[in-house]
Amino acid sequence: MGGLETEKKVMGWAAKDATGHLSPYTYSLRNTGPEDVYIKVISCGICHTDIHQIKNDLGMSRYPMVPGHEVVGEVVAVGSDVTKFKAGDVVGVGAIVGSCRNCHPCKSDIEQYCNKKIWSYNDVYTDGKPTQGGFAESMVVDQKFVVKIPDGMSPEQAAPLLCAGLTVYSPLKHFGLNKSGLRGGILGLGGVGHMGVKIAKAMGHHVTVISSSDKKREEALEHLGADEYLVSSDGEGVQKAADSLDYIIDTVPVVHPLEPCLSLLKLDGKLILMGVINAPLQFLTPMVMIGRKSITGSFIGSMKETEEMLEFCKEKGLTSMIEVIKMDYINTAFERLEKNDVRYRFVVDVAGSKLSP
Repeated sequence: MGGLETEKKVMGWAAKDATGHLSPYTYSLRNTGPEDVYIKVISCGICHTDIHQIKNDLGMSRYPMVPGHEVVGEVVAVGSDVTKFKAGDVVGVGAIVGSCRNCHPCKSDIEQYCNKKIWSYNDVYTDGKPTQGGFAESMVVDQKFVVKIPDGMSPEQAAPLLCAGLTVYSPLKHFGLNKSGLRGGILGLGGVGHMGVKIAKAMGHHVTVISSSDKKREEALEHLGADEYLVSSDGEGVQKAADSLDYIIDTVPVVHPLEPCLSLLKLDGKLILMGVINAPLQFLTPMVMIGRKSITGSFIGSMKETEEMLEFCKEKGLTSMIEVIKMDYINTAFERLEKNDVRYRFVVDVAGSKLSP
């Protein structure tokens, strides 16, 4: 427990400007307090949102920036008021490390919708220090925003669940879609999409993967267990499948037409958007009016849902399909991710990497 009140120098890999190129960076972790958990990072997944942040696509980036919000590590020490964790525990940290605790979302245990939430990186903590993410030796995080990784789940497998898995699990639960017998669509077969297929199938759904080309057909049907595969530009195929789906989870993070998806939904069907897109999307209003369809969105998930989702994945034996890399490969990994050249999530072996130059 001792020594938590002093600052610690750590090494991470940071973007220094909007080129998004990461390189070694030494910085101080914020002072730790009685509610804090000091974590040595083991693994950290790479999310498409990291690209938006390091390249300032959303116009809100602060540099130097250590990205990474799918973090799994080992507890090194805990503050005096920490009750949920102890040294040696394997834990996870997601996209959020703070919230106001007083607003309606916070009091309703959906703190991801708090207007004063604090991001795990590219933000400012309550003490005025910048937050830095998981592509680093260690982190200090308030115990409320730390989750226990279930026994038997490997760190590299657990990491993508903290964003990709959670992002799919939360809306399925919230909209009452976590019951068997439904027909769902997953638009986009990347990091989030591949977990969408797995989680929806584990909930007992008939799952159609919708993609822009035929190249992932075999992977979707043979490796991920999807029931059907539909190319969004195949007019005849889309027409045949019209009015067949209860929901579509839209994971695509670039501008794309919504009309083909809307036509696939049944009466009262839901198109759930979860790709971060920095340009407007368009649709014709009759596409939603005729069929009383909904276009809605969902953002990651709550800490309670994170714990539920991890237990669900453990119980169902769900794992991510990952490519494990060392930190010195991270810039190449980002280049490949931009080209969608990964099956399906990069995870950095932080503990096994040389972080210094």
